[in-house]
Amino acid sequence: MTALTLKNQRVVIIGGSSGIGLATARQALEQGASVVIAGRSEAKLAAARQLLSSDKVETYALDNRDNSQLELFFKAIGSFDHLFTPGASYVRGPITSDEATAESCFKAKFWPQYYAVKFALPYLHPAGSIVLMSGAFSQRPLTDGASYAACNGAIESLGKALAVELAPKKIRANVISPGTIYTAFNWEGAEQATRDASYNAYTDMNVLGRVGKAAEAAHTVVYLMTNSYTTGTTLHPDGGYLLR
Repeated sequence: MTALTLKNQRVVIIGGSSGIGLATARQALEQGASVVIAGRSEAKLAAARQLLSSDKVETYALDNRDNSQLELFFKAIGSFDHLFTPGASYVRGPITSDEATAESCFKAKFWPQYYAVKFALPYLHPAGSIVLMSGAFSQRPLTDGASYAACNGAIESLGKALAVELAPKKIRANVISPGTIYTAFNWEGAEQATRDASYNAYTDMNVLGRVGKAAEAAHTVVYLMTNSYTTGTTLHPDGGYLLR
């Protein structure tokens, strides 16, 4: 593999039909990769395929919370070079939250990434890479997300463990931990007013004084895929959220 390029490589993105995943797909295509994007919504996948407008794009309907679907998905797509796993849907709440809320981020964010890696490994090329996604809440939690902070921290620890475990196979593993990013999704079921309030609050919480763009987070993902000397690292495209 030639460092610093994705030319002639195959990138798999679970959660690639919108947000950071879609922005990563676009940048990977610009670098000459072919891209496989998977997601739960057939309509969003069709829209993403039309938007990307490339014969190097494949789309698959997939519920990444279903391990049997994950296993069949990787069997279907075959060999590839890089895996990115931004797809997640969860509800955040304080320690007093009900059981469903407390467990939602682990069920929808941690375990889907864990099992995606497990089922992907037989098809991932040596010298390839894995990029997981956590969130800056792991390092600077607020008052309404105990389990969410723990989940993001667990994903970052998983990235380090995978970097060590997969080093003999020359497979690298890293994590992107973004701050708040403008996307169509914020919290599951949240109305636009709630999202806007979150975005506005975030501008006062970081050094740069603004919310991030999906393309900026995607640029970090592409770096982690292309820099062949980076593994076991968590990068924070967060506008300086951790410094405030």
